[in-house]
Amino acid sequence: MLYSGKKKQHTVKGQVVLDSNLRIICTAVAMTNTHDFKLFKQSKLPIRKETLVCVDTGYLGLVKLHENTEMPKKRTKLNPLSKDDKIENKSKSSKRILVEHINAKIKAFKIVSQKYRNRRKRFGLRFNLIYALINWDRSFAIV
Repeated sequence: MLYSGKKKQHTVKGQVVLDSNLRIICTAVAMTNTHDFKLFKQSKLPIRKETLVCVDTGYLGLVKLHENTEMPKKRTKLNPLSKDDKIENKSKSSKRILVEHINAKIKAFKIVSQKYRNRRKRFGLRFNLIYALINWDRSFAIV
């Protein structure tokens, strides 16, 4: 069932994977409330061992599956981050800021930032069309 009784709305989630040239190469779509890492595992995206994967803290189990993963460290109540950890997290986030810029371009289409009111079956198609438009637009910006 796609209905959330708590928020009284249907849940549709899309995930983006970028290559080294910041082109969108893979998307995964879930029609239910799904955790980021679980959606990544369901997409079964093949990743080479030598590929560096930069992710946020929503993918905590990815380090066990792929050793060459760069993820920021999390603080807890009992173990706050040291200054070195904070500096390291800042350098990792400076690499990921380009991904956040692409997320902002996706949100300009309002498919992600607002309620999706169309047919859920067509969400994946519309998501992929938006990604194709963004890749096409970025190909002219690089040249």
